[in-house]
Amino acid sequence: SNGCHVVTAEMPHMASVAVGLWVGVGGRHEPARLGGISHFIEHLVFKGTRRRTAAANSQAVEGHGGNLNAYPDEEHTCFYARAAAPHLPVLLDVLVDMLVHPRLDAADIDRERDVILEEWSMYRDQPAELVHDLLNAAQFPRHPLGRPVIGTPASIRRLQRADFESFMRSHYAAGAVVVAAAGNLRHEELVRSISRLARRFRPGPRMGFQAFDRPVAGPRVRLLTRPTEQTNMGLGFRAASRHDPRRHALRLLNAILAENMSSRLFQVVREQHGLTYNIQSALTCWADVGDIVISAGLDTRDLEKTLRLVVREVGPLRERAPGTPELRRDRDSVLGQFDLSLENTENHMMWLGEQWLGHQALTPPGRIRDDLAAVTPAAVRAAAAEFLAPRSRTLAVVSPRTSDRGLLDLLAT
Repeated sequence: SNGCHVVTAEMPHMASVAVGLWVGVGGRHEPARLGGISHFIEHLVFKGTRRRTAAANSQAVEGHGGNLNAYPDEEHTCFYARAAAPHLPVLLDVLVDMLVHPRLDAADIDRERDVILEEWSMYRDQPAELVHDLLNAAQFPRHPLGRPVIGTPASIRRLQRADFESFMRSHYAAGAVVVAAAGNLRHEELVRSISRLARRFRPGPRMGFQAFDRPVAGPRVRLLTRPTEQTNMGLGFRAASRHDPRRHALRLLNAILAENMSSRLFQVVREQHGLTYNIQSALTCWADVGDIVISAGLDTRDLEKTLRLVVREVGPLRERAPGTPELRRDRDSVLGQFDLSLENTENHMMWLGEQWLGHQALTPPGRIRDDLAAVTPAAVRAAAAEFLAPRSRTLAVVSPRTSDRGLLDLLAT
C-alpha cells in the first residue's frame, strides 16, 4: 500500500535465501556538489542504527553463517544479505533497520570520510580501474554518467550530516524501494513480513534523473600520462538503452567481440599476436543510453598495433553478418552463463532486483532465452553497423606515453 514492491524467486530445493533492499538511486541522481553521496551513504548505514551497533548488525547475520554487503552504481543502490533459509526474518530486520534508522553520527562520518578517500586513492593507483573513469568522462561529458560513483576528493570532503539526511529523505522513500529475494522461501510469507516492516519507510515516489540525449560527436581520444609499467586502454562505443529492442543483438555482438576466450578479439590479440594477458568487452545498458567497452593492458609500444587489430576486427562485423555457427556458439555461451547464474540464490536475487528497478516488470527467463534465440546474423550486423561506427568511438588511455599523436587517425578508420 505504500508503493514498496516485493519480487521473489521461490527455490525450495535450496538451503539458503538471499534478500536485497534495492533503492532506485545512484550516481546519476546526484548533483556535482554531492558527487559520491550514494556511495558514502552505503558506507554509513553499516556504522550502526538507533537499535544496534555496527558490530551487532554484523554479528546478527554473520553469527548465523551469513554475509552482509552493499553496493551502489549509476542508477541504484543495493543492500543485501544471504544466510540459511530459517534466518530470513533476521536478515530482513537488519536490512530494514540499517536503511530506515542509520545513526549518521558525526564521528562516524568523519572517520568514514577518511576511509573513502583511501578507497579513492586505491582506485587511482589501479590503471585498469582509472582508465574506465577516464573513458566515462570522455563519453558522457558534463553529465552525472561521466562522473565516478565514488565521487571526487573535493565532493567527499564537502559532504556533511545535513546532506545525508536531506538526500535520504528525498530518495530513500517507499516508492523507490524494491525488496528482492530468492531461495527457500514463500512469497506470501515474505510479503507479510515486509508489510509489517515497511511501515518504517517514509512514503514518497521514486525520484527522476537527468537524461543523457547528446548525439555522438565523432571519435575522441583522452590520454592520462602516468609512470606505469604498461598501458591500459579502454575503447568505448555508444550503445542502446536497456529498453531498446536492439539490446539483444548487442548482447550477442558483445559476446562475439571479447566476452570470453573464444571471442574474436581474444583469439586475435592474445592468442595469435600475444599482445596482452587479457582483452575483454562489456555491454552496459542504462535507462536512456548504453555503451560497449573493450579494455586491455599491454606494452606501451604495442598500443597502435593493438588498436589496428581491434579496428580490423570491428570493420568486418559492420559489413558482414557473422556466420550461423559462430552466432549459435556465442548465443549458447550467453545462455549458459545466464542459466548457471540463476542457480545461485544471491545471483538470482540480483537479477530480480535489477529487472524490477530497470523495467518495472519481471521478464521470465524463458522469454529472455526466446528473445536471444530470435536474434539473426543480420540483426547483429545491423547493430554493429550502427553502434561500432567510427563516429561512436572514444578511446581512453592511461600510459607512460606523453602524446596521443596518431591515435585519433586509427579510430577514424
